[in-house]
Parts: sequence; C-alpha cells; structure tokens
Amino acid sequence: MNLFRLILTWGFAVFVCPLVAQEPLEAEVLKYQMDSKWTDDVDPENVWNVYPRPQLRRDNWTNLNGTWEYAIRETSDGAPSKYDGDILVPFAVESSLSGVKKLVGEDNYLWYRTTFNGQSVAANERLQLHFGAVDWETTVYVNGQIVGGHKGGYTPFNFDITPFLKQRGRQELVVRVWDPTDGGTQARGKQVRDPRGIWYTPVTGIWQTVWLEKTPADHLRRVKITPDIDQGKIRMELQTSSLSTATTASISIRQGTQEVARSEIDLPAGSRGSGLEIAVPNPRLWSPEDPFLYDVTVELRAAGQNQSDKVQSYFGMRKISLGQGPNGYTRIMLNNQPVFQFGLLDQGWWPDGLYTAPTEEALMYDVEMTKAFGFNLLRKHVKVEPASYYYNCDKMGMLIWQDMPNGNYFRDLRVAPGQRNDAVRPLASALQFETELQEMIDHFYAFPSIITWVPFNEGWGQYDTERIAEWVKNYDPSRLCIAPSGWEDRGVGDIIDVHLYPGPGMEAPEPGRASVLGEFGGLGYPVQDHMWWDKRNWGYLTFQDQETLEDRFTTLMQDLVGLKSQGLSGAIYTQTTDVEGEVNGMMTYDREVIKIDPAVTRKLFAPLYRSAWNKRTLLSDAESGTTQWKIASGQTGEAWTGPGFDDADWASEDFPMSSFDNPFLPDGGEWNPETELFARRTFYLTETYDQINLKYYLHRAEMDLFINGKKVTHLRHEGGRKRHYTNKLIRNAVAFLRPGRNVVAIRVQRQEDSQEVAFDLGLYVSGLVPDGKSATGARETKGTE
Repeated sequence: MNLFRLILTWGFAVFVCPLVAQEPLEAEVLKYQMDSKWTDDVDPENVWNVYPRPQLRRDNWTNLNGTWEYAIRETSDGAPSKYDGDILVPFAVESSLSGVKKLVGEDNYLWYRTTFNGQSVAANERLQLHFGAVDWETTVYVNGQIVGGHKGGYTPFNFDITPFLKQRGRQELVVRVWDPTDGGTQARGKQVRDPRGIWYTPVTGIWQTVWLEKTPADHLRRVKITPDIDQGKIRMELQTSSLSTATTASISIRQGTQEVARSEIDLPAGSRGSGLEIAVPNPRLWSPEDPFLYDVTVELRAAGQNQSDKVQSYFGMRKISLGQGPNGYTRIMLNNQPVFQFGLLDQGWWPDGLYTAPTEEALMYDVEMTKAFGFNLLRKHVKVEPASYYYNCDKMGMLIWQDMPNGNYFRDLRVAPGQRNDAVRPLASALQFETELQEMIDHFYAFPSIITWVPFNEGWGQYDTERIAEWVKNYDPSRLCIAPSGWEDRGVGDIIDVHLYPGPGMEAPEPGRASVLGEFGGLGYPVQDHMWWDKRNWGYLTFQDQETLEDRFTTLMQDLVGLKSQGLSGAIYTQTTDVEGEVNGMMTYDREVIKIDPAVTRKLFAPLYRSAWNKRTLLSDAESGTTQWKIASGQTGEAWTGPGFDDADWASEDFPMSSFDNPFLPDGGEWNPETELFARRTFYLTETYDQINLKYYLHRAEMDLFINGKKVTHLRHEGGRKRHYTNKLIRNAVAFLRPGRNVVAIRVQRQEDSQEVAFDLGLYVSGLVPDGKSATGARETKGTE
C-alpha cells in the first residue's frame, strides 16, 4: 500500500467528496506536556496572522487559520459525515497547541473541515487558496468537489478555486491528508513513529498558514531576482498567468523612499512572463553587518485598462562564492571577501507546536538569541520554515545554510560512514525527492539570507550524489552546494563538510572546494524541570551542572580557533535548543533557560572572526604524508619520555597505528590492542611558541602526551566512531618547548577492552593576525576577516 501511495499521481475522474458515516477511531493520545514561553500568547481568534509570502506581497488576503474540525479515519473510508472535534490550524495534530495531540499513522487519513465567507469575485478576478505547508500527501475539496492535490511536506502550494465557489453563502473547505512518517521514503526530516535520541515526534497535516488571496485574471505568479554585484545590476524574471491581452510590466526599485531605478517590459498576449536586467547605481551590499534591502514594486497593466496587478517585493545585493583567502586556502566568500561563517544547528522544533512556533515572535526569538550569542549563521537542519522566517533573517542579517529534509528508511536508503557506494533509491521515490528539492529552491530562491543548499545530510537517503550536486549547482548558480553535509564525501559540490562530535576537526580544503565543520559540539546539560522526558535524555557528551558545561564549551571553542590556520571556512555548533530527548542546546526546549551567558560566548567567538596565519608544521601527521615513529611496549617510570633517553633499540613504525582495517585513516602500522603503545619522535625548532595545536586521531583509546619529559595532556576518546582527526589547543607551550631538538613521547592504551583502537598525532602552530590587518599585511574592511 505504501509504494502505491508514493507513486500515485493526481487524477480528477471523481469530483465529489462522498460522505460516509463511520465511528471515530481510537487514536493514540500523546502523553507529553511542555509549554514554551509563548504558549499562552496563542489566540485562536488571531493565530499566526502574519502575511505568509513577503517576496510577492498583495494587500488583498484573508487568513483562514483558526479553529477547524478534524477527524481521523481509515484510508478505506470516505469523507466523514461527522467529525471528531476541533483542531487549531496551523498546528500539527500531534502538537498540544492543536488541541488534539493524537497520532494518525500510515493506515489512516486525517480530515479537516472549515467554512469561509464567499467573496465577491468579478469576471476578471480569481480567488486563490494557499497552503504554506502540509505534511505530506494532500487532497483539497471545495464545496464537495476535488480541487487538486499536492505531495510534499515543506513547500507552499495553491489552487485557483474560482470555478468551485457557490454563488452565495458560506463555502466549505475539506482537506484530506495522508502521511506515512518513517514508513515511507518521502522527505520527513527527523520525524519517526517511535521518538528517541535524535529522532522526534511525527508531524501530520497542516502546519503552516492557510489563506485566501484575490487576484486579477492576469496576474503575477513569481518575481525572481538575482543580484550581480560585480556588474552592479539585477536580473529579474517575471512569471505570470497566461495573459489574455498584451500587457506592460512596470518595475520600480527604491532605496528607502528614493527611487533608484525604473524599467518597463512589454508582455504579449498568451505569454507567461519574461525577463530583463536593471542597473542598480552605487549598490549598497547586503551583509550580516549591514543587511540592507531594496524595495521593489511590480505592476501589470493592459493598455487602456484600469485593472492591474500590483505586488511588492525586495532583494539584497549580495554575492556568495568561493575564492582564495589571504593565507592561500580556498575559502567561502561573501561579496568577494572571506567571512568566517559560525553558526548553530537549528532544528526548528517546539514543545507546544512541534514544527510550528506558537507565534512569529517565538519563531524569531531563536534567531535573535543566535545573534546575541555571537553567531552569524544558522544551518536550518532537515526542515524548512515559513517564508516570513527567511524574510526576517534577511532583515536581521542572519546567514542560512538550508538543508533539504531527508527521506529514507533507516536501513534501506542509509549510506553508512565508510560505505563506498551511494544508496539506490527507487525511481518513484527519487522523482518525488527531486520534485520537492526543486520546489524548495524555487520558493526560497529570492531570500538573500540563504547562501547554501544542502541536498543531503550525512548518509540519510544519499543517492546519486554527483548528479544531484551538479543539478543543484546548475539550477541555482547564485549559491553554494554542500553534498553531503557530513559522512561520505564524494568529491563533488563546493564544500567539504565534516561532522565530528565533540570535535573540533576538519578535512583539508581543495582547489575549488572550501572546508567546513558542519556539525560539532553537542554538549548536553539536562536542566531540571525543563526537560521533555524525566529519563531518556541524551547528548553527545552530557554534564550535570552549568559550570562544567561552560568549562568544556570554552575549551571546545578555543580548540576551534586553530583550525582557521588550516583553512577552515565555517563551523556549526550543535545546537540552538534542546529538542525532546536531546539536551545539547544553547537553550532549553521551552526557551526558558539560557545555558551559557551570551556575554561569555561573544568573547569566546571574537577570535573566530579574525584572520589567521597559515599553519606551521612542527610534527606532521599521517594525513600529511608518511610519518615514522619509534615504538615499544612495557615501559615503566617516565625516563623514556625525556630527550636524554636512548631509544636506539626501539622498533621503527609508520603511523597511524590501528588494530583494524580503518577506512578513515591512511595505511600504517598494526597495533595489538592487548598491549600499551609507547612511541617517541624528534622534531627541531628555531624558536619557541606560547601555544601549539595537536591534531590527533584517538579511537576507543586514551593517551598521555609528553614533550621533553614533561606531561602536556591526557586525552580520551569521546563521542562516537571517529571519522576525522581532532584539533586540541595546548597553552603555555613555552614551558616545555625549547630551541633545537625536542622529543614528543606518547603512551596509548585501549578503553574498556575495545578490540578496535587507532591512534595518530601531529603538532602544529596557528596564530591570528593582529586586528585590522590581513594575513598579507593589507588592511581589511568591516565584516571581513
């Protein structure tokens, strides 16, 4: 049945919605209960009364959000003659704000019903019915007749319902929804039927605004604007309904109240739009420091007619690209200047509304706090927000990496770390995924805050990676593409993206590809009385008090800075808030508790926005080439750690050392996990340094590090399987380094009888350029590194 539904195409042979009397199903009632700071602000008479399409704004619209009727029925049944109760739209049926809080399941339909006042629609007018997002398969009826349908849970869709309206009286709107959650391969993000760990409660049905809009028969459907800061112009594409007569499109561009450009283009009868270029004199560039937006008015008017279609829009003059940074690495550039992008993994979930924030103020609070912490970026993680969210990010100067929500069975379409081949997605599933991907890019193309598309996260449904990455780059060359974020990089897309918990770490940039740390951190802190569950709470590392959390967070951020000298272009910390059982947020799930003071984080983050010198190698690791160490076993005391110890009878071995065939490491020596590993290596310095950076790989083991006989640090394996090297800052290096010959010594042993252990180590020096200068010595402008 599931496969049939996934390949079903919409047919209109049946135009009536039959009413069948059935008994209400005993749907499972969810037991969770957690409010947010804004739960009590939800007004059923005025819920989410925010204009839903800021890139194509008209004055004449009607909000249909509010109290509707709902029913849950088996898929074999027809439309219910009697409904089960009330539901508050646009909150998903599983959410507490909906007033229902029930599971639906893949064997059932969720039905909605409401009525609205008939509007006077003239012969040359149309009434459009819009849905912001409905998860997942939607069929819409007006006055008992089927209007149309849509598959996809994250993008807007609309219908011209003019032919289905009654002459007078109230009009009936019925919506039927089917959603298999993780029982299908459709895009679903983190929804599962059995929430746990990093997987959350299902979201079924309407979860964004439903609204009506009156338009002329000849009307604009889309205004697509692409800025070109190098040429000082924009490219504008106008998409219209099929025009009944020759029409002129007039465009006005304003900077504040002053018109800075005007243009016109003639559109012949029968056309569906056209395009033109418009010069923007002395363009004011959009950036996080100055998120300036130009206002646009577009008006369609036929010769000799007073009737016209008039819409408001806007754009930002900005460019996102790759280029060579001041220290020679490929970097992400904003407006032709390198800008380090540092942000939060933003899930966009709410304890009361699940996918839907209780109010717009609540939705934007997360963005405001992100800026307050000192981040300049959000990675919108396997979820898409309402258009008003991106509009506010445009105004606030918040950069966005936008994920495509994943769609996959847990095993069948999952590409595991180290797996050489992509998943094989069934044709119908692939066509649906790519349709939804294209819809996402189309609907959110014009928001300047969105600078990167991410079609795949880790191995979740990753298929045809090279083809999908190439398609995204060609379809929207104005943005960068990460394909995938984390796990199995296929050498395609604009960016190499690493996930490492807790991290930090990175892979080296390549010519034509920048390097980012797409996820790291994930430090957990369960705050009493602010948790979704009393038990089952989870973080990549979990701490029991705020002070310990802040200490570990501080060292993590200090470790991150050194990666800038190795060419890191950006990093994403996990995450904005706790979500259900995940307690690794900067804030609790209800947004009541801020776990780390923004004054502390802003100070910690400041070095990340400065330029860095290129790294200096003291002791190379195996990723940089063959490295040979002296190794032994069974050493006692600490004499073996000093520079005067004679290791002539120790064996020589190429690093890395591993007890198993590790796909994430270069070839090296074999390590018997039953024994401790002792190793020594010599390096030479012409000068000493205040601090150095360890680049190390430590899997299921722990290590003591000595330099010139002095113990420098003890490190343990943390988090899950290690796919990348970790970076660690060592302060006060002058206390153990000396000019001339230096000896590094290590003792490594397995953890908890593990049979899979591995280790490697390198030493590097990184450094920041003094404020106001670049790594080349040139002065830099505000907003760049």
